Amino acid sequence: MSGAEDPPARAAQQAGSVVAIASFGMRLPTLQDCGARYGVFFATYLYQGLVAGFSLTALANHLAAQGVSSAEVGVHFAIAGLPWTVQPILWGPLVDRASGFAMGRRRAWSVLAILGCHAALAGLLLVPDARALGALGGVFLVHSTFAALLDTACDRMVMDHVPPGELGRMSACTRAGFVAGTSLGAGLFGWLLAAYGFGFSTACLLATAILASLPILLVREAPGDALLSPARRPSAGGGRKVPFARFLRRLALGLRRPNALRLVALCFSVDGALALFELPFSVDLVQAQGWDAAELSRLQAGLAFAGGTLGALGIGLWCDRAGPLPALRTLFAASAAALFATACLIAGGFAASAGPLILGFTNVLPGLLIVALVPALMQASRGRAGAATQFEVFMAVMNLGSVAGGAASGVLAPVLPLSGVALLAGLVLVGAAALVRRPDLILPRQRPGDARSL
Repeated sequence: MSGAEDPPARAAQQAGSVVAIASFGMRLPTLQDCGARYGVFFATYLYQGLVAGFSLTALANHLAAQGVSSAEVGVHFAIAGLPWTVQPILWGPLVDRASGFAMGRRRAWSVLAILGCHAALAGLLLVPDARALGALGGVFLVHSTFAALLDTACDRMVMDHVPPGELGRMSACTRAGFVAGTSLGAGLFGWLLAAYGFGFSTACLLATAILASLPILLVREAPGDALLSPARRPSAGGGRKVPFARFLRRLALGLRRPNALRLVALCFSVDGALALFELPFSVDLVQAQGWDAAELSRLQAGLAFAGGTLGALGIGLWCDRAGPLPALRTLFAASAAALFATACLIAGGFAASAGPLILGFTNVLPGLLIVALVPALMQASRGRAGAATQFEVFMAVMNLGSVAGGAASGVLAPVLPLSGVALLAGLVLVGAAALVRRPDLILPRQRPGDARSL
């Protein structure tokens, strides 16, 4: 008799566990709560910034101090950035067409991505030394693959849950999170690498990354979602997933529009021009001007933090009130003027003494561009087939431009002086400012059906 009662008892026990977990989950916030939205997206981009500050600033400066050339450092950047250039192909359709997860339509992918990111970072503990560039590149390649999935899922959750009138502030929030993480990562790990070495620094990176990722693991997408569950739920409302081939055709039609192609060119050229100058200038300050690598990391962290927190908030509020394009026009023009002034200072032989001023020119103003650019890109993508995928195409093109600029900087270094590189980057931004003056050239016409989300 007891044996006959075992299966129902076990079922009741499992049901009781599920109810207990669900009741615990009901006390947790969701993305429908305004404060929770800002908190979880800030923390997620804080996590991404921590890793970027470690790898792209602190570690790059540490390698430069050890005599590694800018070309080799550029290759390290290029390897780490590859998954971001193919992000839409890797993850966009998967996240756009996601459905049926008990954890939430998009959040299931973000949790999977976080776990993959942590597993990849744990691989740093097996790398013997910072000069093992091949092993480093492999670890950050795997990490970037999962980080790109996390970014795609978060971008789609922003589109799903953030009202259009808050996109500027949300862009400022995510930028502030990323900049705070980058600043902390660059400053803290620049010091740790110099003082305690590579092994201890990577262990600290893994610990801080796990702490920063806790909100995305604890905040649910909607009230009825499970906190953590691999299960799927029955589809509600009779929704039917768009076939993959039809999805790709709709996406291709949207991206072939002339305004979308111009926006793609804008994203690539702006990030490419900025990366073309920023990397060789940092290497030049350490190797030619005698700057200390840890000091450079701290200064870059402080400048980025100042521009990416209060500055980002101001730009975000401006975008929500006046629209993103007026802010973009002003920032493009100001960044171009800053680069022209930088070219004059370097050509006049003031690169060492004016280094902090030049870093301020080239880190603060361009860093604010993304705050105004993200709402414009979401406005161009929202309500169209594969909204997240189309948005990620724009962002991937920006990352591709950054990777291409970083790789090309090593090739151009022997043939084009830094002043010439700054002048070239400034001219690109002048062209960007001119293009943004014509919204009809880069933004689609709004039709009644465009308000409908996919």
